[in-house]
Amino acid sequence: MKPTTQFTKVIVGVIMVGLLLATGLPAATAAKRAPVRMVPQNFSDLADTVSPAVVHIRVEKTVHTTGPTLGPFGGNPFGGDRQFRDFFGHRFGPERQPEFKQPGLGSGFIIDPKGYIVTNNHVVDGADTIKVILKDETEYPGEVIGRDPVTDIALVRVKARGKLPTVVMGSSEALKVGEWVAAIGSPFGLQYTVTAGIVSAKGRVIGSGPYDDFIQTDASINPGNSGGPLINMQGEVVGINTMIIAQGQGIGFAIPIDLAKNIIDQLETDGEVTRGWLGVTVQDLKGELARYYGVKDKSGVLVAGVVPGDPADQAGIQPNDIITNVNGNAVNSSRDLTNLAANLGVGDRASVTIIRKGESQVLEVQIGKRPVTMAAVSENRYREKDRQYGFKVTDVTPEMAQRYNLAETSGVIVVGVAPNSQADEAGIRQGDLIIEINHQQVASVRDFENLMDQGRKADGINLLVKHLNGGLAVINLT
Repeated sequence: MKPTTQFTKVIVGVIMVGLLLATGLPAATAAKRAPVRMVPQNFSDLADTVSPAVVHIRVEKTVHTTGPTLGPFGGNPFGGDRQFRDFFGHRFGPERQPEFKQPGLGSGFIIDPKGYIVTNNHVVDGADTIKVILKDETEYPGEVIGRDPVTDIALVRVKARGKLPTVVMGSSEALKVGEWVAAIGSPFGLQYTVTAGIVSAKGRVIGSGPYDDFIQTDASINPGNSGGPLINMQGEVVGINTMIIAQGQGIGFAIPIDLAKNIIDQLETDGEVTRGWLGVTVQDLKGELARYYGVKDKSGVLVAGVVPGDPADQAGIQPNDIITNVNGNAVNSSRDLTNLAANLGVGDRASVTIIRKGESQVLEVQIGKRPVTMAAVSENRYREKDRQYGFKVTDVTPEMAQRYNLAETSGVIVVGVAPNSQADEAGIRQGDLIIEINHQQVASVRDFENLMDQGRKADGINLLVKHLNGGLAVINLT
């Protein structure tokens, strides 16, 4: 054997031994392993396949104002009137007329060749006109078929000439953290922009509503992407791009497509989404609270409030009860209870297991229909009070506490203040936490109502309020 051949064999042997030591596998097996491709070679085929079924949406809304405005980022610590999301390319200036036309933009994707298009509710909410633009620049007027404000999903239809291209629905459940995804949409009106990144996290709860279950991605998302598809490397839609965090970089959120499928079906069939409703506000049992109630392993949720006249109240559920089970399904978090109730049919009867003062009992609850928003729970009950003082309140839910960055969950929170009302002039603001009325603690909306009635019959109403900036104030209403 020639020396060069012997030398070559020695080198190969050293490499094989190195592979063995590095991988813990037999050298022969290690030598056969293919290199891992960390980044897709390109996204061209993906974009070419999906883009024809993605649409650009332009809307125009009539906006009524009572004076100067500061635009979408004025006066709100979350960066806009829609908490920390705002996917419209608003035009704004230092002053507005009492009524003006406000343009907006977004994205969407076609799910049916007959012209059904999925987008976000906040893209089309309140729109006077909707214009849908296809990739070939064909324009159609759009009609809202149904909206679900709770999950921010809307279904729009256009009457197209001929069949339209459609997307392929994938599975968000099968999506893995670290998997490559791409977003297609119209950020800042730049139509058919393709951005790519990975799935940063799944199941994100960010305080935007009771059904938080977002896909987090670092694929670049900007105003105008809202309602567009998040797609996997097979070209399937796995999410609906929905929101960003104000001033965040590389942090975007999409609604999982598995959550959206049933909602889309209901919108197409009924024009709205019907969910089951118990009529309670609850909070998770953690830390000292769990120890105080003697709860182990984070089992059950604490009933913080019961809406008078609603299903839970009629069934006998009371504040400070602990709900541990619904129809044989364990309840370990407020999110569990919300989802279990939502999936029950209106009018169905459910067996709810509670613990009251250490003793377990089962109550039968006839499921009601969930209101569109939590604020709507108390809206009708306070109509007269709204007119008198000009503000609305609701119980503090865990979602509300997270949204407004509240450390405590006792009290009621102001969810609306009418401009130029008595409450507005007195200094009450949306997001204020009302802790006491006339030196008496407010633990729920029911307390609020009773104490407000007592205050009217006395010398006046003094509210102890915690503002969003953390400061306490006493506000007098006469």
